[in-house]
Amino acid sequence: MARPIKETPTIKGKDSIRFQKEMDNLVPASAEEKERMKRSYEFMKSIATFPMP
Repeated sequence: MARPIKETPTIKGKDSIRFQKEMDNLVPASAEEKERMKRSYEFMKSIATFPMP
């Protein structure tokens, strides 16, 4: 039987301020990074022994 999933803790204090600043200043992934991720996904898909979408 699986263990119940714990509730996500609430962020407080300096951590919440830092988190909000990071969320306000998101940097989109570059084209090179997206291409690298796509190649990695295609490689993993090619060696997978189970169906992947």
